[in-house]
Amino acid sequence: MSARPVAASPAGDAVAALRDWLDRHRRIFVLTGAGCSTGSGIPDYRDANGDWKRAPPVTYQALVGDPVVYRRYWARASVGWPRFLSARPNAAHAALAALEARGQVQLLLTQNVDGLHQRAGSQRAIDLHGRLDAVVCLQCATRVARADVQDDIERRNPGWQARLLGVAPDGDADIDDDSIPDFVAPRCLLCGGLLKPDVVFFGENVPRERVQRAKDALDAADAMLVVGSSLMVYSGFRFARMAAAAGLPLAIVNRGRTRADDIASLKLDADIGATLDAALG
Repeated sequence: MSARPVAASPAGDAVAALRDWLDRHRRIFVLTGAGCSTGSGIPDYRDANGDWKRAPPVTYQALVGDPVVYRRYWARASVGWPRFLSARPNAAHAALAALEARGQVQLLLTQNVDGLHQRAGSQRAIDLHGRLDAVVCLQCATRVARADVQDDIERRNPGWQARLLGVAPDGDADIDDDSIPDFVAPRCLLCGGLLKPDVVFFGENVPRERVQRAKDALDAADAMLVVGSSLMVYSGFRFARMAAAAGLPLAIVNRGRTRADDIASLKLDADIGATLDAALG
């Protein structure tokens, strides 16, 4: 199935095409990605071609297997966290919450880890890759708030400073390398184990129960809408494949190409927040 490409301003063909598509479906499985949150100041990983804009994120294996990587990860995250925490939902989040309020969302499955959909009012949501606002101990499995870990970092590092060189995706930050060796990384306050944000790192698998819940929702849907995702990560792309295999209409709203363009029935290359907002208006 070839997508029908529409490249237009929010006031033009893209809005009309999306409005018409939404009006024809009542149980929509929504999958969102980083493009939903760029309007909130959270950078994405990939460009319009789906290629990496920067070095790929740290893998789980590197985080837990190399003390230098562990220290560097938490040093950068400690600088990036305050800005990440200050992000607010944008028009895309608000529009998808409004779509749910109209009774048309079967489930919203997000690849993002920022919790902005829920803060905008979405209740039928699953965080496919987890949430950055929680941290888990890899030794005793204790789960704590990320804010508490930030407090512990500040206690362990009185007077430590790093120069912010740039904001990076998912609460990361580019900082000067010279500051990292003096940083004391956080450990579990109960057992001293390594800590990891409660998100799925590269090299980890999405929990099976989470995937099954999403599959069940897709089975009950009558269409699938992808918003702000290139679908280059298989954990999200597989749902587009399942939708196409089941004969569900698949619409995509994203800047640039996606991995599912050739199986979509509608592809809109348009501003995400403005297009969604106008289509629901």
